[in-house]
Amino acid sequence: MIATLFAALRSFLYVLFLIVTVIPWGIAVQLIGLVARGNPVYWACANWLHVSILGARYICGVRWRIQGMENLPKNEQGKYVGAVLLSKHQSTWEALAYPALMPNPLAYVFKRELLYIPFFGWSMARMDMIHINRAKRSEAWRQVAAQGKRLAEQGHWIIMFPEGTRVARGAKGEYKTGGTRLAIGSGVPVVPIAATAARCWPRKSFLLRPGVVDISIGKPIPSVGREPGELMSEVEAWIEAEMRRLDPQAYPPAAGA
Repeated sequence: MIATLFAALRSFLYVLFLIVTVIPWGIAVQLIGLVARGNPVYWACANWLHVSILGARYICGVRWRIQGMENLPKNEQGKYVGAVLLSKHQSTWEALAYPALMPNPLAYVFKRELLYIPFFGWSMARMDMIHINRAKRSEAWRQVAAQGKRLAEQGHWIIMFPEGTRVARGAKGEYKTGGTRLAIGSGVPVVPIAATAARCWPRKSFLLRPGVVDISIGKPIPSVGREPGELMSEVEAWIEAEMRRLDPQAYPPAAGA
């Protein structure tokens, strides 16, 4: 009981920290956006996201460790090239963390309603990302395909959560093929990512608990000549196997084990 109350107090302080810091940062991003576009605005937002995960670390004890950074795709000159990153999605934490931790600009595909959140959403609107109207599915997909291909050609990484929404720790959602369709249409590889964020920040909760979020980045998988469903099956198999390796306590033992 005492531990839960302490976690609740620290989580409250963390949410307060996010609110207090996002307001001046959001105003600054709006001012930067008046005179600059593209990367300056992106990295200004990413810096706040870095502050946000540092806040989670020092206020709530949520640490992280990453393996596989060497797998992020580069060309022969060592420059990062376009790709579609497909990640496990258990928590708000990884959505905040990825732009802060990745060394190359990311473009999220997200519902446009997030743009209406004061300061946070207004800043997202200044970034070159893909916001869609989920009520108009065919129009949304055309937008994702067109903007995703343009961004990939510019060397950005489009990041998508193939399960579509946050899933509980130890659970698995339906892996949809939008990300692999985009990769095939753009001619870029897909990069699978496993992340155990629900260990510290469960979905649909603002109660953070101390611990370590493990992030594992898989090797790029070429998309040229592949079928979307078959490619997504390979991505799904890698992510789910890696989740069991990173967080075995969350998964029941295999039958006959």
